[in-house]
Amino acid sequence: MQPIAPKTLLDLEFDKIIDRVQALCKTETGRQKAADIQVFRQKEDLMFSLAQTNEYLASFDNNNRIPAHEFEAIDKELQLLRIEGFALELVSFKKISSLCSTTNTLIRFFEEFQVYYPVLHQTAQAGFFNTFLIEQIDQIIDKFGEVKDDASGLLSQIRKQRRQVQSQINQSFGAALSRYAAEGVLDEIRESVIDNKRVLAVSAMYKKRVKGQMMGTSKTGSIIFIEPESTYILTRQLSNLLFEEAEEIKFILLKLTDITRPFADFLNEIQSFLTLMDLIAAKAKYAQQLHAVLPEIVEERRLFLRDAYHPLLYLNNKEKGATTYPQTIEFNPENRIIVISGPNAGGKSITLKTVGLLQLMLQSGFLIPIHPRSQACLFENILTDIGDHQSIENHLSTYSYRLKNMRHFLRKCQAETLFLIDEFGSGSDPELGGALAETFLEEFYHRGAFGMITTHYANLKILANELPHMANANMVFDQQSLEPTFQLRLGEAGSSYTFEVAQKNGIPFGLINRAKKKVEKGKLRFDKTILSLQKERSKYESETEKLKKESETQRNLSKKNEEIQQKIQDKLERYQELYDTHQKTIYLGNKVSEIADKYFQNPSNGKLAGKRKELTAALIRLIEIENSKKKKPEPVIPKSTPTPIAIGAKTKKKQLDQTTVIKEIEPELEKIRQKKKEKKHKDKAEAVKPELPKNIGDRVRLLSGKAIGTIDKIEKNKAIVNYGTFTTNVNIDQLELVEKNKTK
Repeated sequence: MQPIAPKTLLDLEFDKIIDRVQALCKTETGRQKAADIQVFRQKEDLMFSLAQTNEYLASFDNNNRIPAHEFEAIDKELQLLRIEGFALELVSFKKISSLCSTTNTLIRFFEEFQVYYPVLHQTAQAGFFNTFLIEQIDQIIDKFGEVKDDASGLLSQIRKQRRQVQSQINQSFGAALSRYAAEGVLDEIRESVIDNKRVLAVSAMYKKRVKGQMMGTSKTGSIIFIEPESTYILTRQLSNLLFEEAEEIKFILLKLTDITRPFADFLNEIQSFLTLMDLIAAKAKYAQQLHAVLPEIVEERRLFLRDAYHPLLYLNNKEKGATTYPQTIEFNPENRIIVISGPNAGGKSITLKTVGLLQLMLQSGFLIPIHPRSQACLFENILTDIGDHQSIENHLSTYSYRLKNMRHFLRKCQAETLFLIDEFGSGSDPELGGALAETFLEEFYHRGAFGMITTHYANLKILANELPHMANANMVFDQQSLEPTFQLRLGEAGSSYTFEVAQKNGIPFGLINRAKKKVEKGKLRFDKTILSLQKERSKYESETEKLKKESETQRNLSKKNEEIQQKIQDKLERYQELYDTHQKTIYLGNKVSEIADKYFQNPSNGKLAGKRKELTAALIRLIEIENSKKKKPEPVIPKSTPTPIAIGAKTKKKQLDQTTVIKEIEPELEKIRQKKKEKKHKDKAEAVKPELPKNIGDRVRLLSGKAIGTIDKIEKNKAIVNYGTFTTNVNIDQLELVEKNKTK
């Protein structure tokens, strides 16, 4: 991919995208890196950058949030480390320690969550894990940014002496303060501090009564500040100790600087890593504001931007609470160039800029505000001619500038180029300028380039209709209100609505008619035909949408009916099972009742034992009959319901209703029974029979058992099976093969 010309960046307002990203960076180095963003030259680098931003964006909705990685730049420290014999200051070491610690935290995080962030984990490998510098700095400097007492033996000794002298000074000064206060020579404030030394606040009239060194006076001269003689000698000792302490600290920091100096390149690398992370985070935050995504990057030459938003317009309108209308645009080998026409202020130019800016952002490593199912290819070059570039300094008119730009287009435009031209052909005589624009467009077309232009010229609309891989498009205009809808419609040219808009804006009707008479009839017919076609298309689209809704309604009703039918079928099956069970229960109850009636109705002849025997035999016979029925596929159940011995009027009516319902659903129940029978027979037929044993030594088990034995002998259709503790003689068809004999 070639570098993008500064003019294209300016036309598409790419600098405003950079400004927004810079505002989201947390560090100055991150803002500097954002200013250097440009189109990637290699596809592999671009895909890696897009994946980095996409993973960081995903972390916003992830429980495993990426740790904070703000830092203070150490550019100055890196320069000083290259000067031999120079010692870094305490604050510099704190910045270096923090830089290393932040890097280590990120490396550990991406190592732990490599599954979630594979690309960022790979990026973090550039920031080498280091604890040595942190340990060295922590040995010398405490958490408050001060050199520790035990940083060296000499420093420890000096500070111990310093504290002792400070204690003596405090004691001596306290004694002097008490003494002179008792003598009444001190002012009300009693004491003060000058040059980090405690001094007595002596009234001017008593200054000669206090021995010591005068350190200053008040503004009015009424107070003399005197250091007591008793503390003067101790103060000089303290000053010497403080000097020795400062010299020792310098020596310690110089040694620590010498330890750090070999790591200068390493520190530069991890600062670059954290700077990159700051930029990635800013790009991800910007993508979050735009609801931007990573489209599918395809090898074939296809650009399908579904629901594409202009990022700057989207955020500006969002801040104002205004609506932004997305566009759906598609380029492919069969539709390489789109010619947009239609009225002014309809959104032609913003559509053009949307395509160019989104493609430029994508090839610079930004996620873009489109539908996730969009697709994009990569272009070697992006050429633009947008806006009025009249130049007074260079003595160029608008048209001269455009011609100069077209010369640049003719040099650069190839098959892998995306070109965008606004108001193509304007700035000159419509007929002559239109002819030249048509020639340029034909040339770009034959070179196989992809492009989008906006125009009012009829000859360019006709050309787009004639060439097979070029298409017309228009910005939809509401014919009723004559207001733009900001929707792009592919497939037909757009009317300029010149006279209609003029009439809507209050231009006198007579003037409009006079203007119409000055226009060629063919031009009016052409514009009128376009307008008529747009109205017809709107009508057909409305009808199509209506038919789609009706079709969807019918599908929903059909689906609902199927669900209802299935529920009815399920209820019928459950009712059939319940009905058969009840019928069987009634049948058995009636049989038992008949047997009992015979037992009690026959006159007793004293043969009670014989009657009991007959009763028992009848019951056993009934049980045997029922058991024999269980072996059959389906029990034979009488369809007539026996009449109970005594029933009331309400019961009769209820039973009559039940009988009527049963008669009505009996055919359906019979169908269900038949289906169940067929399914049962089918399942039985498909059942796999177990493999029978064939050889002595085969391991087998009974079909009805679990114990496993070994065949010792086979005679005809019988086998002697050895179970270890006993043997048995069994029919072979009652055995199931568990394992064949492996030794023959």
